[in-house]
Amino acid sequence: MTTYDRFPTVTVKGYDDSAWQGWEAIAKTVNAKTQQQKRTVLVIDCYPGVRLSELEDSLLPRLSPALTINAERARQDEHALHDMLARNLTDDRVFGVLSCHQLDEFIDSSRLAALQERVRQCSSGLVIIYGPGAALVHPGDVLVYADLPRWEIQQRMRSGELDNWGAQNQSEDMLRRYKRAFFIEWRVFDRHKTPLLKRADFVLDTTRAQSPAMVSGEALRAGLAQTATQPFRVVPFFDPGVWGGQWMKQQFDLDPSAPNYAWCFDCVPEENSLLLRVGAVRIEIPSQDLVLLQPRALLGEKVHARFGAEFPIRFDFLDTIGGQNLSFQVHPVTEYIQQQFGMHYTQDESYYILEAEPGAMVYLGTKTGIDPHAMMDDLRRAGRGEKSFDDARFVNQIPANKHDHFLIPAGTVHCSGAGTMVLEISATPYIFTFKLWDWDRLGMDGLPRPVHLDHGEKVIDWQRDTQWVHQHLVNQFEPIAEGNHWREERTGLHEREFIETRRHWFSEPVVHHTGGGVNVLNLVEGDRAIVDSPTGAFEPFTVHYAETFIIPADVGEYRISPSDNASDRPLATIKAWVRS
Repeated sequence: MTTYDRFPTVTVKGYDDSAWQGWEAIAKTVNAKTQQQKRTVLVIDCYPGVRLSELEDSLLPRLSPALTINAERARQDEHALHDMLARNLTDDRVFGVLSCHQLDEFIDSSRLAALQERVRQCSSGLVIIYGPGAALVHPGDVLVYADLPRWEIQQRMRSGELDNWGAQNQSEDMLRRYKRAFFIEWRVFDRHKTPLLKRADFVLDTTRAQSPAMVSGEALRAGLAQTATQPFRVVPFFDPGVWGGQWMKQQFDLDPSAPNYAWCFDCVPEENSLLLRVGAVRIEIPSQDLVLLQPRALLGEKVHARFGAEFPIRFDFLDTIGGQNLSFQVHPVTEYIQQQFGMHYTQDESYYILEAEPGAMVYLGTKTGIDPHAMMDDLRRAGRGEKSFDDARFVNQIPANKHDHFLIPAGTVHCSGAGTMVLEISATPYIFTFKLWDWDRLGMDGLPRPVHLDHGEKVIDWQRDTQWVHQHLVNQFEPIAEGNHWREERTGLHEREFIETRRHWFSEPVVHHTGGGVNVLNLVEGDRAIVDSPTGAFEPFTVHYAETFIIPADVGEYRISPSDNASDRPLATIKAWVRS
């Protein structure tokens, strides 16, 4: 039976009566807050993807408003938005340019003024303004922010329920809709919601249909501040893929009827959820809200100064045990991602091998002496369907075994082969993968998977040949320190990558320190370990095999110990942080 916790939860202390479940209880609480003056303006601002119809059917009638205004009526027309965003959207299915827009640029000023005039003319009773951008119409005497995680938004897009904001594009393929959300909408609305979360009276969890929960703004902010002082996990999510395997399905007790699971994102705060237990109510919010509201305590001064309110380290799983090779790919070098897509850092990464079947391998770097033009010609012919790419001729195939670590700085061609369970440790901008070849496969949607040879050719570092790869990228283990029943090894990453990683083997407690920056760890060997504070600063925290956990910078010193019932064999963690 699995011990992997798919629904890790932070229990918020001191606010047991500050959360409510169900529309009836939520409406009663909001009504009590709004019936304090002759005229009250209630603003319910929303992240795009919130089901406005559910608010209209289940909440607003219970509040008996004198005037109700949908803020989306002030939004510009679809064609005007498309013209404004064309440079960011691009013609590519996958890649756009990161938006620097503010939400008021999406609003028609004359329509906004008309809505504001309607509010002014209503002199008594309850005025409700709701929808994305509602706070632009009026700041609100009472402010509710309705939120949901990006992973849930993607599920609504995939089901055909949800368009992009301001676009009627349900028939457009999912890659293009995700691109618009990733490069534009989520950036714009994160900028908009951050100051609102700091002053909201209530935050509404709209993740589950007809199962809302609400928490007071004070309790939410206290809960996020508490989370930033203790170990925690975000909620992992799992996704099938054309190359996906079977290991996670069995190890994590996932749906046995699913064809496979390719990915598990268990530390991608931009898209994961954070579960907070407030009294008897469980609140699900984007874990990005923690990054936006507690960046210094979470990330540390130096990391925050360098990256802003962005979580720069990503841990995820790639499962090809019982599956197929990943797509053959390369990530853009820093100057290319800056110039082409507006990102300020790139997707350097590494593969830590959690498990491997006999004969498993990783494809990494080009073979010494190959002709780059010949390889690109072979890839183009493969892309046209004239032949299969001759990977054995051009690419190093390196045996992969449990606990190997392969470093993959941007510009290095690579992919994991079949039969591996990879813990991928990387920088966060994970959408930037230039596929070079996909082994003659179609995607799960039956469409050819996008290949980006023109981008890829411009960033491949051809000097990363056989000798260089083995010398710099394969199992660069370096003993750092050891003591009674423990040892520490440096495992990378490459000097071009900003992430440092260390592996600790231990059968006795080991003391760590955040060093003023956020730490991300995974228990890569052993059934269970306990994370606690030598000074009792936080409650002991249990982690299980393969679980990723986050230690905020403000934690400082912490200790990891084998659990009481652990076996005699050593446990191991892999730890990542941002180099100074």
